Amino acid sequence: MKYNFALLLCSSLIVSAGFCQESERPAGAFSDRRAALLKRFPESDTNKDGILSARELAAHLQKQRSGPEGKERLKQMLKRFPKADANKDGELSWEEVREYQAANAKNRSPQTRRNRAPKVVAPVPDVAYGDHPLQRFDLWPVPDAKQPTPLVIFIHGGGFRGGDKSLIRRETIDKFLDAGVAVAAMNYRLSDSGPYPIMMHDAARGLQTIRHRSDQWNIDPQRVVCYGGSAGAGISLWLAFHDDLADPNSDDPVARQSTRIVAAGAMNGQPAYDIHLFREWFGLPELQPGPALPAFVGIEDESEFDKPEIRALMKEASPISHLSEDDTAAVYMFYSRPNVPVTLETESSVWVHHVRLGLEMQKAMKPLGLQCIVTAPDIKADNPYDSLEAFLIAKALGASGL
Repeated sequence: MKYNFALLLCSSLIVSAGFCQESERPAGAFSDRRAALLKRFPESDTNKDGILSARELAAHLQKQRSGPEGKERLKQMLKRFPKADANKDGELSWEEVREYQAANAKNRSPQTRRNRAPKVVAPVPDVAYGDHPLQRFDLWPVPDAKQPTPLVIFIHGGGFRGGDKSLIRRETIDKFLDAGVAVAAMNYRLSDSGPYPIMMHDAARGLQTIRHRSDQWNIDPQRVVCYGGSAGAGISLWLAFHDDLADPNSDDPVARQSTRIVAAGAMNGQPAYDIHLFREWFGLPELQPGPALPAFVGIEDESEFDKPEIRALMKEASPISHLSEDDTAAVYMFYSRPNVPVTLETESSVWVHHVRLGLEMQKAMKPLGLQCIVTAPDIKADNPYDSLEAFLIAKALGASGL
């Protein structure tokens, strides 16, 4: 199902303000926006005239709101914003969402609106682990720790095309530090600098750099966990299961450090980067790749996905391909959407973050006796942890040895 929650909220406000009273043909500031929406949601053009009218857009948004995923979103919003339930009936309506959003916007100061997520400044900022400007990490050692502490590394998402280490949240950092776990946030080169494996190898080098300098920051190099969203989740899983990249005979002391980790956390993450595997998992032989995959594997034409060398590269890039008998890492995989059906019309942004991917990873890890917790709005996991952070803290504090 094609679904964009932010678009839905914004558009519903526009519709309620009189958007539907415009001419049937888009004009002015809305023209480019509607053209983009039509390309993304072609089924919204009900009269097939190649133009998305205000009425057609309103009808499409209403259909999205009333569908099963729209209802699930309301449930999730109610958990996050219980005060939005104005009539206190235990259910949230879109009208209540609009009123709550409007009230919050009215009460915010202009300064607050400009700085909803202020950048968190690390006490040890922008440590270089390579020559490229993106080969940097921020570090928050545990203040006044008497003994070396475990470490959690945040690796940002963004389709290997964007994102930044500054996406880590202050409250998340505080949660880890309060538990006695140091925090790092990692940048890495993106696909505009080159294809796989530079992203994974950068994260591995950053990890090795921290281990090499662990005494300086009072970190226990044997108790390291990683997590991230989407691409950052994939990198974390790759580090968890790829063979150790340490070279014990290297003249470079950083390169002699291990790249293995104790556990990985994944938010809407991918255990594979192989379009053929995705097609198999979803039972859709004609499933088309998302926009980030060609650059990630270094191709320009989608016909190249069938080349033997590209098939081999996609397999090598996939964390699930590296599962083996000697693995010990545990995994927690969180997905924000329910287990919705996937068709050829489903947006790639939905299926590349689909809980089916986590369930496939769980199925592959089970014969090896490895813990893999998968959670989603409609999946009740056998989960002793109340959050991803709680899982990472428990694994970082309780694990020892590589």
